[in-house]
Amino acid sequence: MNEKDVLAQRFEEHRPHLRAVAYRMLGSLSEAEDAVQEAWLKLARSDADEVQNLGGWLTTVVGRVCLDMLRSRTTRREDPLHDEDGRIRVPDPIVSRADGLDPEQRILLADSVGTALMVVLETLSPAERLAFVLHDMFAVSFDEIASVLGRTAATTRQLASRARRRVQGAAPAPDADPARLRTVVEAFLSAARGGDFDALVAVLDPEVVARSDGGTLLPSVLRRGAAEVASQAITFARFAEAARPVLVNGVPGVVSLSARGELLSVMAFTVRDGRITALDVLTDPERLARIDLGVLDD
Repeated sequence: MNEKDVLAQRFEEHRPHLRAVAYRMLGSLSEAEDAVQEAWLKLARSDADEVQNLGGWLTTVVGRVCLDMLRSRTTRREDPLHDEDGRIRVPDPIVSRADGLDPEQRILLADSVGTALMVVLETLSPAERLAFVLHDMFAVSFDEIASVLGRTAATTRQLASRARRRVQGAAPAPDADPARLRTVVEAFLSAARGGDFDALVAVLDPEVVARSDGGTLLPSVLRRGAAEVASQAITFARFAEAARPVLVNGVPGVVSLSARGELLSVMAFTVRDGRITALDVLTDPERLARIDLGVLDD
């Protein structure tokens, strides 16, 4: 085995961790893969013998690549629920079997990176997101993060603190009991299938927000409030009829499949105090096509 093969092997050992960093930074699995690949190219072009802590070096490199990718995106709107073109944006969901995550997904979703948290991360500035993700989620020092941002450690600490307050205010800890969450999701689906408006309102938080991301091919929908979301759920009862229980970002959710086994939608639920506070639905055919349904096989 030559030196390049050895280096590639060492890099592969860090790949799952790097994907986790990039996913939190970008909210996109495909862009995360691109960022990790760019880190490999930078490593291959560098003098790796001079790198004392390869894992730490790669983490900051991926952070810098992701920062550049975030900054290159078109100026974000004030409304964090929409992308630069005004479409509703639901972060890429990580779908797994209802009975548990596979080892790679477990690494990717460590620290309970639920859909609600990913939505809030989209509202942060690129610098805030980097400081928060690297420090609070991956314990990277402020000195190291400061070198990536080109700022002082004190300023970087302030960025992370500001981001932390926004995250804690907008994405308070959801219910964590899987059995209780599944009961709430099943109650929602049962009510939607039966067209039971009152039962739907009962399982929804009064201030619930429902986002449906249809991409460029289908209309996107934003609904607020229990009555409006319940009415929408009844309208789209066909998705509930075809629903199959899964985990979405590690918590109970559902996918809807066509009669031919094609993925129609992924639904992620955020539940607090036994009621649904957020419902995020991905119906974008282009992004759905990239989800590997093989992970759902027995």
